[in-house]
This record gives sequence, structure tokens and C-alpha cells, in this order.
Amino acid sequence: MRYTTLGTTDIKVSQICLGTMTWGEQNTLDEAFQQMNFALDRGVNFWDTAELYSVPPKAETYGSTETIIGEWFAKHGRRDEVVLASKIAGPGEFVEHIRGGKTRFNKEMIEQALNASLKRLQTDYLDLYQLHWPERETNFFGQLGFAYPQKTQDDLTPMAETLEALSEQVKAGKIRTIGLSNETAWGTMNFLHLAKSMGLEKIVTVQNPYNLLNRSYEVGLAEIAHQEQVGLLAYSPLAFGVLAGKYLNNQRPENARITLFPRFDRYFNPQADAATKAYVELAQQHGLSAAQMALSYINSRPFVTANIIGATTMEQLKENIESIDVALSDEVLAEIEQIHQRYTYPSP
Repeated sequence: MRYTTLGTTDIKVSQICLGTMTWGEQNTLDEAFQQMNFALDRGVNFWDTAELYSVPPKAETYGSTETIIGEWFAKHGRRDEVVLASKIAGPGEFVEHIRGGKTRFNKEMIEQALNASLKRLQTDYLDLYQLHWPERETNFFGQLGFAYPQKTQDDLTPMAETLEALSEQVKAGKIRTIGLSNETAWGTMNFLHLAKSMGLEKIVTVQNPYNLLNRSYEVGLAEIAHQEQVGLLAYSPLAFGVLAGKYLNNQRPENARITLFPRFDRYFNPQADAATKAYVELAQQHGLSAAQMALSYINSRPFVTANIIGATTMEQLKENIESIDVALSDEVLAEIEQIHQRYTYPSP
């Protein structure tokens, strides 16, 4: 395993991060325990979860993933070996079961959500606490360009208040450091400016989608990562498993995520299908696993702090973790860029 740090902190994390959102839905408690044991024994010390999980979000499984992780800690201990990240959910109609769907990033709700997560996780601190998506209407969850909000957003929590609330929790010892998720360049720079001007806690990571079908992070945010030392935690690195090639030619493998939840169609359109086929063929031509090629590309990007892999089977988990040892040749990297030029951001 290779390791890096969260921003300018001394928190050492594996460059492969264990994603957990399937636990409690596609994966049972026993399967999740097996994944945690295997990952930690392979040097994957960085685990990411959220109060929202498991996915797809619904009231019946709200908080179930954090509960499973908490039960693992209760059984095995080893809390000091894990860098644990979680998130507070933002507002939206699809999360009406979370604080009435009107969650805000103010002091009261941050404290409420954080304490509930800590209780489920059976720990007294989080290493990284993130805002899962912005309060404001902006371009995230598949929207590439900015669309002006359809309604006045007078009730938004000022970013300064949010940062003050998070900083208080750091001082209280409940959080070691903070990050953003599904955030834009504008939002990221605002949080950085406020931290500097007000002497508040600085964000150290941005967790956004990044994969061969969606490299939009490279425009704007990659430069921020470099200049401000705020690295990317890349989620959906295999585009819901699409880049493994298992859905090509309308295949729907049994128990696969898209088979079970066809509404997750973010990475399905003619351009994405054509791009996926090209990437899979490239991997085959060079004797590579399509999944490992896609993951290795992300592992090699200088602005990536960690690559958040997810798996529903142990075979997938092993293959994904082992991508850290796969080095792509200059020839393969050049051919990836050629495909990217033909199919640029097919699935933002």
C-alpha cells in the first residue's frame, strides 16, 4: 500500500480508501466485517462513510452503514488503526427522512448530526468530517454546467457560520479535520478564504466524482488541489462498476448495483457506452483488467489524495485494492488521453 496525508495535516492515509455505502443494503453485516478485516490487513487504513448510507437512501436503512462499522469497532477494537471519515447530509427531496429534508449546516444541526454519527460508529471522534453536498443549488450530482437557482435561497446558512460550527467541533475533540464533498471551485475557494481570514479550520479534502467517464474535476478544482493543498477523494472511480465492462451489450449481472437499482443511470448514455467500450478494449489490448486500468489511472493523478473503492464481493475488493500496484505505461496513458479527446465528459 502507498500512503499520503490529508492536506497539510499529519494524518497518514492509504491512497486506497474503503468505501462503505453498500453495507446494510447490498452487503450484510457479516460481509461488511469481512471487507473491513481484509482491507485493514492489506494496509487500507482510510474508511469513508456517511449518515446517509446505505445507498439508495431510505428511512429504513438510514445510518445502517455507520451502525455496522460501530459494531465492528465494538467487536475488534483497532479504532486507532483506522482513519475514519463521515459526512453530514445536505438538504433535498430525496432525503426527507433526514431532519425533514431541510437539513442545514448550522451549529445546531452539525452538532446533532455529528453526535448521532459518533453514537452509531461507537467512537468519540472522527478523523475527517465532510459536508456531503452543498446547501445551495449548484452543479453537482451529474450536472456539468452551472444553472441559476430556480428559487430564492434566503434561508441558507452563511458559510462562515458553517465553518465556525465545524471549527468548534474540532476544538471539542470530536473531529480532527474537515472536508467538502460534491463541491464546486467557487464553494471550495470560499471556504478556504474564510478559514484564512477568520482564523478557522481549513478544509483538507474535497470528495467529488472522478473517473474515466467524468474528469470534470480537472477543470478548476485540480488547480485548487495543487495550489491550496486540498486533495481529491475520488468517488465512483469505476462509475458504478460501468468501467469494469460488465454492463456492456446490455448485460445486467445478477446482484450488480445497476441490475438492482436501474435508476442509477448517471453513466448510461450512448457516449458513455462508446467510451466504456473503447476503454475496455484498450485494457484488453494491453493485458490489463479494465477495472484495474481505470483505478490505476486515478491512483496516478497528482491531485488525488485517495481513491475511494467500493465492492460487493471479496473478489472485487481484492482486485480493487491491488490496483495500487498496477503502473500504466506511457503508451497506455497516451491512448487513454486519445479516447478522452473523443469522448470528453460523457457522464458528468
